[in-house]
Amino acid sequence: MSIAIVIDITEKIDNFYSQNLSLHTIVFDYYVNFIPYYMNLFSAFFTFISVIWVTSKLAFNSEIIAMLASGISFKRIMVPYLVSAAIIAIFTFYISSEVIPKGNRVRYAFEQQYIDNKPIPTTIQNIQMKVSPNEIAYIERYELGTHMGYHFSLDKFKDKTLVSRLTANTVKWDSTTCQWTINNYLIRNFNDMRETTIVGDQMKKAIDMYPQDFFLVKKQHEQLTNSELRKYIDKQTKRGVSGLNAFRLEYEKRFAMPFAAFILTLIGVSVASRKTRGGTGLHIMIGFLLSVTYILATMVSASLTVKAEVNPTLAIWTPNIVYFLIGAYLYKTAPK
Repeated sequence: MSIAIVIDITEKIDNFYSQNLSLHTIVFDYYVNFIPYYMNLFSAFFTFISVIWVTSKLAFNSEIIAMLASGISFKRIMVPYLVSAAIIAIFTFYISSEVIPKGNRVRYAFEQQYIDNKPIPTTIQNIQMKVSPNEIAYIERYELGTHMGYHFSLDKFKDKTLVSRLTANTVKWDSTTCQWTINNYLIRNFNDMRETTIVGDQMKKAIDMYPQDFFLVKKQHEQLTNSELRKYIDKQTKRGVSGLNAFRLEYEKRFAMPFAAFILTLIGVSVASRKTRGGTGLHIMIGFLLSVTYILATMVSASLTVKAEVNPTLAIWTPNIVYFLIGAYLYKTAPK
């Protein structure tokens, strides 16, 4: 982690100086949130190397052989390893679901403002979204600063037939009541060949549409807690929004990745418990190759989900299943 921080500082130090940032801002807004993210990302790798190192030392000193010879089963030897893996898995799941997303909000906002030098957008145009199973809303332009939208329409359908259309010059979001104030509106109701109209100056209406839905945020899926991510996926799915694989992948990954601690612990103990001529170095080399290929397989699966529309559940769990089978085979042959 120290090496990662040093490399990151060398890449961004020009930005820090050009923005005249204080040490307090750099440390507490950026690196305090940088460290947990990357520690969690490589936690399985750290766990695996630790298991390989400790078990190789036991094997090199013939302590594994002594335990087996005294009647302790290999299954019993595995118990403290798996208990430790469970503690790491629970901790990993908690921080990836609740702690890191909140830190990512601060870190990505810092990067956008000081590293990417991209101003936060204040207006967005041509917003169209499904706000209920039978209603579609449209806003030509929305301003974040004033919470004002211009040229608003709300179309209501019944069996794919337009039955009502509400249009207004402006709409304004009221955060206190979570409603929209609609100004200078016209409602047209259609009943077969007949049409009735209603005109008004102002009305308040609750619509399942919020200002935060209009703005795309950098790596938004990494900034939502588990409950927020689940709600976002469900809401956007009901609206008929496509391109949610990155959000579904992130949600599945938070459940799949903690199992890496168990899988790599199983593989590590099974590989390192053998006493070989290569000693600890050979075990670490084998462990390093297995852990790196596991991490690469997970990254490739994630890339296929986002780029090739592969099912997120299948993509993220496949490496776990494959390497669990490898671990089960090594565990079965280890006592021999």
